[in-house]
Amino acid sequence: MPMIETAPGIQVHVSLDNFTDPWVQAPTVLMIHGLAECGEAFRAFVPALSRHARVARLDLRGYGASPALPADHPWRFDTLIEDVVKVIAALGVAKVHLVGGKIGGTIALAVAARHPSLVDRLAVLGAPASLRDMISRTPSWREQIARDGVLAWVRATNAGRMGSRMTPAQLEWWAQMMGRTAASTLEGFLQMVPGVDVTAEVDRIVAPTLVVTTTGSGLGSVETVRAWQERIPQSDLVVLENDSYHVAASDPDETAALVREFLFAA
Repeated sequence: MPMIETAPGIQVHVSLDNFTDPWVQAPTVLMIHGLAECGEAFRAFVPALSRHARVARLDLRGYGASPALPADHPWRFDTLIEDVVKVIAALGVAKVHLVGGKIGGTIALAVAARHPSLVDRLAVLGAPASLRDMISRTPSWREQIARDGVLAWVRATNAGRMGSRMTPAQLEWWAQMMGRTAASTLEGFLQMVPGVDVTAEVDRIVAPTLVVTTTGSGLGSVETVRAWQERIPQSDLVVLENDSYHVAASDPDETAALVREFLFAA
């Protein structure tokens, strides 16, 4: 089932990995990536999770193996939520464990708040509840992408995204993966991003929730994250020592282990 139609003319790609025992009814984990990425962003999580669950990695519309979208595509955050709902239905399960990184985590928060019956457990990795502060970054990002291309933009902005601990080889792998995103997809998507804010919705989340952030995240201080995390009734916050804001990339093994324990230890 690699391609799923979520709206007229819109298809999204889903990668499935399942190394559970065939005689066991295993749960499904649906993973949602961040800006300028694809399901490959969770590559390191597959070995940690796929022995316990069927792992579905979504390429959001316009990203990865999902068809690129034109610059004038009418991006709406609500539409991304509905895409996820359609994917869960296509996976043939009543509910999923939902894992999201960066804006994928923001999407996951909204899905859990608006469709509580679909989410068993929720893990949010390096994600803000509000992206309104991005209004100061996105115009220059769009200009740079239009002028120099996506790969050059990724390389120029990776220091803040990935932090100071990654090796040059790691940074280049992420740059090449992200750099394959179509410029037209990013042009429209980046215009939508600063309008995203789910802060008022997190109180409605009933799923047990794990929130992971870093001490030096450029998407929000620990205090900012804790302020909305504590409004989720059954939630815990884990803070890792790092200066990245993409914790699933900068600390993949530690973060994957946290998610595995949270989802399956019980």
